[in-house]
Amino acid sequence: MSEAPWWRGAVTYQIYPRSFMDTNGDGVGDLPGIVDRLDYVSSLGVDAIWISPFFRSPMADFGYDIADYREVDPMFGTNDDFDRLLAKAHKLGLKVMIDQVLSHTSVEHAWFKESRESRDNPKADWYVWADAKDDGTPPNNWLSLFGGCAWQWEPRRGQYYLHNFLTSQPDLNYHNPDVRRAVLDEVKFWLDKGVNGLRLDAINFCFHDLQLRDNPPKPEDKRVGRGFSPDNPYAFQYHYYNNTQPENIAFLEDLRALMDQYEDVAAIGEISSEDSLATTAEYTQHGRLHMGYSFELLTDDFSADYIRGTVRNLEAQMLEGWPCWAISNHDVSRVLTRWGNGDASGKLANLLSAMVCSLRGSVCVYQGEELGLTEADVPFESLQDPYGITFWPTFKGRDGCRTPMPWSGGINAGFSVGEPWLPVPAEHRALAVTLQDATPDSALNGFRHFMAWRKTQPALRWGDIQFIDTPEPVLAFTRKHGDDTLLVAFNLSRQAVELPLATGKLTLVNGHGLSQGSATDSGIQLPGHGALFARVD
Repeated sequence: MSEAPWWRGAVTYQIYPRSFMDTNGDGVGDLPGIVDRLDYVSSLGVDAIWISPFFRSPMADFGYDIADYREVDPMFGTNDDFDRLLAKAHKLGLKVMIDQVLSHTSVEHAWFKESRESRDNPKADWYVWADAKDDGTPPNNWLSLFGGCAWQWEPRRGQYYLHNFLTSQPDLNYHNPDVRRAVLDEVKFWLDKGVNGLRLDAINFCFHDLQLRDNPPKPEDKRVGRGFSPDNPYAFQYHYYNNTQPENIAFLEDLRALMDQYEDVAAIGEISSEDSLATTAEYTQHGRLHMGYSFELLTDDFSADYIRGTVRNLEAQMLEGWPCWAISNHDVSRVLTRWGNGDASGKLANLLSAMVCSLRGSVCVYQGEELGLTEADVPFESLQDPYGITFWPTFKGRDGCRTPMPWSGGINAGFSVGEPWLPVPAEHRALAVTLQDATPDSALNGFRHFMAWRKTQPALRWGDIQFIDTPEPVLAFTRKHGDDTLLVAFNLSRQAVELPLATGKLTLVNGHGLSQGSATDSGIQLPGHGALFARVD
């Protein structure tokens, strides 16, 4: 149907291993648990899996603080377990993408332990070190995303080191060519194993401004961000100098040159900058990243105007690259809570999945979206996320979207025979996989139905997109692939709507499993949380 590489138009299922499936009873998910549940993932009709970090780590940031890039943390299993996972996934026809956290390491990484010992050891310049000002204060005003100053004093060197995230996540110094070579060698290790792609965490944070210039203040009315709230001091600055530096482009080109040595692999870059859409367009130009992943649909704003404007904005700038959209992940409140306005129905869950999977681009679906899971309300005493503990109670952190997958009605919803690392919410037990499997009109079966149907629609997978200006609450656009043009419309509200629309002759396309709208010569009608797919003749 197309000569496109596998990742174009692909749906990738994100697995957060701590919360997916526990096989050894310690209350934490593991790689053997993923192996055991790969048949389930395959049944969803997705093309690939993305596994959040499973590397050796002290788990200060739950695996995003890596102490050894090449070793599976014993909490998750062994390198042999990963090899089994890779083999089984490939046997099922699933591609495997892994998280790579390249901008920083853990303080427990051997590189950092050596670097901090003195100013003249072989790795002395592998991290971002700076002298104090004359009064002993940090070298500039840069702030950590997780709260407070981005500089930590190290008495062994008598210098500060940079950490854009936790103090236990020191930033690597990418201005040092030895660092760049070493990092690419760590990536090569996993490519040699046969992984099909990389999800690159915080990829625009690799380089810092060599002059260590202060970030300028941001006016109060501009304090909005992606992945942090307006009351976080991080929102009080324009982050012009602590990330997204021009030198990063050459590194991305080196990374792409490495990846091009392997057959049919892809990189998704997670990008959060002052203008994430512009950076995404820049980072996905020819010879750089295959896809860009932004936070722009991971917001509270749920309106046709916002979605249309966001995608249009990226389309206008992304002349060469390919987007990757997501409406949920392990860092933000679950989409059914953010966008549901109190409606947590399976019908809305299916509509949201269908909507994002109908945009031009690839898609990352977060585990549990297919079940219609809502954000869990984790009590303070059960919180694990240092981000949430710091900013409680105005921001409760990321634990609410990281609670265990509900597999059955059994103990701990079938996730573990031990005490889970986060509690399983009662409302999630009723949405367990085994219960939804047996219910034909469940959110799970609706998700499967749509994904199977989408694979039969080339226009949805690879076609161009053209938006139609429609009033709220309707999002409408066409997808065109070759001679095939598909009109797509979604009603984002519970109330039925009728919309005058000059569309030409339409032939309804059924089989997607959503509440189907209808069309006349004068316009379209859409049921509440319904959709219309029609071929334009």
